[in-house]
Amino acid sequence: MRSIPFASLLAALLLASATHRAAAQTPGSVPAQTPAQTPAAAPAAPAPVLTPPNAAFAAKAASFAGALATQKHYRAVYQLDSSDPKLINQTLHNMKNALEDPRLKGKLELELVVFSGGTVVFKKDQPYEADVLALQQAGVILAQCANSMKAYKLTKDDMLPYISIVPTGNGELIIRQAEGWALVHP
Repeated sequence: MRSIPFASLLAALLLASATHRAAAQTPGSVPAQTPAQTPAAAPAAPAPVLTPPNAAFAAKAASFAGALATQKHYRAVYQLDSSDPKLINQTLHNMKNALEDPRLKGKLELELVVFSGGTVVFKKDQPYEADVLALQQAGVILAQCANSMKAYKLTKDDMLPYISIVPTGNGELIIRQAEGWALVHP
């Protein structure tokens, strides 16, 4: 029997070990698992059980008809800076709704500040003219930003004759908020 030197045996074992590790890390070299070896997927969590509503809160909610308008006067400034017809119509509709709210009848002062893309609302011959006129007739202050008119190269002759022109729309909003007006930006 031939004797193998210890150093050669050790080198052969290290080489075999390194080759085995490299094969284990090569993609596709992992042996397929049998169904018995495949780990089971975690069971799906059951849907949460909804509890019935709190009866006292539900009764209070059912009888709630909105906040009481206990002040003598309310003031809100609406901001319109978009030319998106959907947003324009929403803003004009929201203002009409506020004016028609029975809790606020005779107590509400509104202003519509228009600048940037919203400037289209106060231009003559636009589809919004009837709604804007209705707001003016209801006493709403209609304020157009002069900077936006300049940016769009518009003059007073291009605009509805019953609007006011303010130096800046942002300045108007800042002043009104400092005076305690509620800011509404639909």
